[in-house]
Amino acid sequence: MNIFGVFVPPLLVFILISLCALAVLRRVLAWAGAYRLLWHRPLVDMSLLVIILALVTAYFPRWTS
Repeated sequence: MNIFGVFVPPLLVFILISLCALAVLRRVLAWAGAYRLLWHRPLVDMSLLVIILALVTAYFPRWTS
C-alpha cells in the first residue's frame, strides 16, 4: 500500500483502523456499563480487536476495487 510515497504493509493499516474502531467501541461499552458484566476486560478487548481486524480485512479488498 502506497501512502504519500511510502510503502506500508496493508496489515499495519488494517490494525490502525481496527484500533481506532476499538477505542470507540470501548468507550461505548464503558458508558453502557457492559464491562461490569465481564470477568476479564483485557481478554474481551483483545478478542474484540481480533474480530474487528477480521472484519476490516474482509471488507477492505472489496472497498478498494
